[in-house]
Amino acid sequence: MKLFLFASVLASSQAEAAKLTMDDKVARWPRATMEEKIDFATRMGKAFSSLSPGLDRNYFIKCLEETANIGNPRDIKLEEAVKMCVAVNKPPSEAE
Repeated sequence: MKLFLFASVLASSQAEAAKLTMDDKVARWPRATMEEKIDFATRMGKAFSSLSPGLDRNYFIKCLEETANIGNPRDIKLEEAVKMCVAVNKPPSEAE
């Protein structure tokens, strides 16, 4: 029984550890699993869709893919990339 509990705790802690966070570097995005990407993009979509309906899961997946794969993201954190994705989506009248 103790072994089962230990294995359950270990499995859940590994799943939590695998979650992408705002503090992760953009360079981690290409190496993340599709499940991790969808989870992160879904969380961002839920957080930002009130600003604009276009800021949904699919938008963040596409924007973060482009951000991670174009150029050299160096030490940019996902937090900064998300901010850039939100800024790029603003209508020209609000971009200033």
